[in-house]
Amino acid sequence: QVQLVESGGGLVQAGGSLRLSCTASGFTLDYYAIGWFRQAPGKEREGVSCISSRGGSIKYADSVKGRFTISRDNAKNTVYLQMNSLKPEDTAVYYCSAGFDYDIYRAMSYGMDYWGKGTLVTVSS
Repeated sequence: QVQLVESGGGLVQAGGSLRLSCTASGFTLDYYAIGWFRQAPGKEREGVSCISSRGGSIKYADSVKGRFTISRDNAKNTVYLQMNSLKPEDTAVYYCSAGFDYDIYRAMSYGMDYWGKGTLVTVSS
């Protein structure tokens, strides 16, 4: 059974940091592009960052450039999102998504095949 499980969300003050993890089971991530997406209350889902299957290409939304870093550890079947200098507007449910050898630029707009259930990040001012 293919599953993506996010963890690491929580409540943090503005300026603080969190690291989200997305662990896959039922398949290996080696050949999969992975992305982080978020959806704030009353807003549409947006792509935050995507990383290609080999890690050679990375895309960030303009709103998180310089603050968020995506990385992957294929040996652990896990992808991370390090979030620094958090702002109240980063408050959202964060989801990870995976797709076999997806184009990450397209994935940022449309997501990919598999989705986790999300983890809530709340940034207080």
